[in-house]
Amino acid sequence: MTVTDILSPECLADPAPVWAALRDTDPLSFHEGMNAYVISRYDDVERAFKDPVFTSDNYGWQLEPVHGRTILQMDGREHSIHRRLVTPAFKGSELTTKFVPVIRRNSRELLDAFRGDGEVELVDAFTTRFPINVIVDMLGLPKSDHELFRRWYTSIMAFLSNLTQDETVAANGLRTRDELQAYLLPRIAERRAEPRDDLLSLLGTAEIDGERMSDLEVKAFVSLLLVAGGETTDKALANMMLNLVSDPGQMAKVRADRSLIGNALAETLRHSPPVQMIMRQPSEDVELSGGTVPKGATVICLIAAANRDPRRYSDPDRFDVARADLDFSKAYTAAANHTGFSLGRHFCVGAMLAKTEVEIAANDLLDAMEDIELAAAPVLQGLFTRAPSKLRLRFRPAH
Repeated sequence: MTVTDILSPECLADPAPVWAALRDTDPLSFHEGMNAYVISRYDDVERAFKDPVFTSDNYGWQLEPVHGRTILQMDGREHSIHRRLVTPAFKGSELTTKFVPVIRRNSRELLDAFRGDGEVELVDAFTTRFPINVIVDMLGLPKSDHELFRRWYTSIMAFLSNLTQDETVAANGLRTRDELQAYLLPRIAERRAEPRDDLLSLLGTAEIDGERMSDLEVKAFVSLLLVAGGETTDKALANMMLNLVSDPGQMAKVRADRSLIGNALAETLRHSPPVQMIMRQPSEDVELSGGTVPKGATVICLIAAANRDPRRYSDPDRFDVARADLDFSKAYTAAANHTGFSLGRHFCVGAMLAKTEVEIAANDLLDAMEDIELAAAPVLQGLFTRAPSKLRLRFRPAH
C-alpha cells in the first residue's frame, strides 16, 4: 500500500518513499489532520517561495507566539529595512573579521574534549553545542550561559515542530519565551547605552533611513537566530558527516580537496536538508500541479521532497559532491537551485554564516579524525527537521 500521510509512522521512519508517492500520485495533497495542503514537486515549491502571491502570514500563528514578530513575517519596505539592518552581521567583513575567530575557537574547544578518544557520539559532543555556543559568543553573552541557551533552544524547537499540538510542549515553549525575554531585554538596553564589539550591540545600534529595531524586535531576532542558526547548522553538519562517512568514495574526494566541503554542504541541503518543510499562505487562489489552493489556506512546502524530484535532478537519491545539476557557485545565494535555504525574498539571511561554520567545523573534524566509520547504526529522527539523534563514530586520532 502506498503511504502518503506525512504524519504516518512510515514517514517518520523513512520519508523518502512517502515523498516519492506524493510527488507521483498526489502533488497537491490535502491533509485533514493539519488542515493544510501539502506540495512536493520542485516547480511548485520553488513557486511558493518566489511568487509574491504566497505570503508568510502563517508565521503569525506558527512563530509569533514563541518568538514575537520576526523578519520572516514582514513584507515590503518593513522587510527590506529589517533585512538591511541585520544582513551586514552575517556576511562580508563583519563575518570574517569579528566572528570567524569565535567560530574557530568554539570548534577547537569542543573537539579538544574527544580528539584523542578514538570514538565519539558527535551529536551530543559537537553538533548540537557548536552553533549555539557560537551564537551566544557572537551576541557577547557570558560563556556560563551556553547551557541555559541550549535548554531554551531545545524548548523553542519542540514548540515549532509540535505538529500534533501537544499541550505540555506548547506551555514549555511559551514559558521559555518569557524567560528569554526577561533575560534579553535588560541586556539589549545595556548595549544600546554602552555598545561593545558584539552582535547584540550591532543589532541594537544599527540604523537605516533613521530607523532602528525596537528592543522587542531585537529580542525576536535573537530568538529566531537561536533556532534558525542553531537547529539548521547542528542538523546540517550531522547530516553531512553521516553522508560522507556512509560513502567512503565521497569522503575521499572531500579529504583530498577541502574546497569541496562547501559542495558537500550544498549537496546535503539538497539530499538531506535539516529543515524538511516550510509553510506558506496564498493571498488568492493559486493553480499548482494537481489543482487549486484556495486563498488563505496553509500550504506545507515539502523542501525534502522537492529536492529529490527526478523532474529536477538526475538520480536524485544519490549523494554526490560533484553533482552536475546542482549549481554550487550559487548554492548559498537567493539564486540557488535547491530549496534548502528557502528562495526569493525570504532566502535565509544566515546562509553564509552557516556555510562558514560548517566549513570550519568539518575541516577541524577531518584534521583530527582519520578512518572515520560508524560505530553504531544512526537513528534519524524528526519530521519538521530531520537528522540523526545520535551519531556514534569510531576513528583513528590524527597525530
